[in-house]
Amino acid sequence: MGRQPCCDKIGLKRGPWTIEEDHRLMNFILNNGIQCWRLVPKLAGLMRCGKSCRLRWINYLRPDLKRGALTEAEEDMIIKLHSQLGNRWSKIAGHFPGRTDNEIKNHWNTRIKKKLKFLGIDPLTHKPIEEINNDDIKQQVSEEINEKVMPEKTLEYTQEQQNSTSSSSINESNLEMFQNSHTLDMYYPGVEDPFQNWIASPIHNWDLFDNLQDNFL
Repeated sequence: MGRQPCCDKIGLKRGPWTIEEDHRLMNFILNNGIQCWRLVPKLAGLMRCGKSCRLRWINYLRPDLKRGALTEAEEDMIIKLHSQLGNRWSKIAGHFPGRTDNEIKNHWNTRIKKKLKFLGIDPLTHKPIEEINNDDIKQQVSEEINEKVMPEKTLEYTQEQQNSTSSSSINESNLEMFQNSHTLDMYYPGVEDPFQNWIASPIHNWDLFDNLQDNFL
């Protein structure tokens, strides 16, 4: 559910405030204080919205308002605070007694921003515009270089991967061939291995070797 409106807007007066309305609102608040902005219009005899009365009082009618244009020192202070706080106008206005956040925001948009751009300073980052443009150019060139280099690196990596895969497959095939080679037939077909024939010969008495080993022990 949304917030309920501060008052019934049917039949309320809109547009600029008259001098008579200003006097009524000022006299009521100075004599009675501010209890609830919803009740102020009815009690003061105004056909205005409570929000309209509040803004009129804060921005134009309250006695502690500082009149006149902002000074150069105030502008420098606004620039310094804006570089730290950004567009948080209510907090910036807290450093200027008698000034409203609406007044400072309007002055920033109509005068200070143009002044900074004329001096070659970006109002958002508070850095020289040339430096920002140089950074953008460097970033753009870096991105273009990366776009050109990355495909070449990818191709080199793919070729190296293919070469390593082929070499590993050759080594595995050689190892398998070596492990499966038990006779000379793998290299010399039709030629018998004399060493294997000697081991398999029945004329050799292997028990003699066992007896000799027992004698030495």
